[in-house]
Amino acid sequence: MVSSTPNWHKSSYSSGGANDCVEVATNTPRVLVRDTKLSASPVIDASPAAWVSLVEFAKRSNS
Repeated sequence: MVSSTPNWHKSSYSSGGANDCVEVATNTPRVLVRDTKLSASPVIDASPAAWVSLVEFAKRSNS
């Protein structure tokens, strides 16, 4: 469901450490990313296609 109110969740790629977490909201028209410990911090705003490209790049770079 698409919403104008972000539903934030911790990224599955966050290590769980106190300083290594990001939150992602995918229930909005754009994919939003923010720092977990700074909820009022600036938000990265990406198109769904750009987000998929970034995740695919990260997967390739990590293997």
